[in-house]
Amino acid sequence: MHFPDPLARFPVSFPDGSRHKTTVFLSQVLSHPNIHVGDYSYYSDTTLTEETDIAAMLAPYLFEGAPEHIRIGRFCQIAQGVQFITQSANHDMSGLTSYPFPIFDPDQIGSYRNTLPTGSDIVIGNDVWIGRDAKLMPNAQIGDGVIIAAYSVVSGKVPPFSIYGGNPARLIRARFDAETVQRMLALAWWNWPADKLERALPLLQRCDLDSLDALS
Repeated sequence: MHFPDPLARFPVSFPDGSRHKTTVFLSQVLSHPNIHVGDYSYYSDTTLTEETDIAAMLAPYLFEGAPEHIRIGRFCQIAQGVQFITQSANHDMSGLTSYPFPIFDPDQIGSYRNTLPTGSDIVIGNDVWIGRDAKLMPNAQIGDGVIIAAYSVVSGKVPPFSIYGGNPARLIRARFDAETVQRMLALAWWNWPADKLERALPLLQRCDLDSLDALS
């Protein structure tokens, strides 16, 4: 089985050699200083072109130098329409109105940023699948191995290897029993080198945890 090149911009290729240009490895297409993405994490979107500002699509309110960051682990799968709604999207609510009058005044817009509430980073673990049009809200902390259902709105902590969905997103079910989750977290296969992962692929795909544990 062919193992993907983490440095490829378009990691999916067809038998005729052509590239699927609407699936990209995010580490190869993002340069936003506030977004950090591990190897092999991809974004698929049928609207992508060479000119698309993918950072703006994924995090429309995150400006360069903002106090918060987005941190995405390795081997994550992010579907079309997913957005990270960072704390920078908020308005000052300390006055009688939340209308952001200062943003229309060049002399005040810079200092207005300092009045906004600040929050923690949005953190996505490893091997996380985020379904179409899901929204990750400020301070979302998504554990390893999580699946987020399409159109969900997620905030707060989501435990590892769980399936969440809805608005607000709630636990649908755990993917594995507690013992298996702990074994998977201890293995942390997503941190293995590429040559070892290539040998492990059949075991990962058929859920053979005992053999995977022996391989480690």
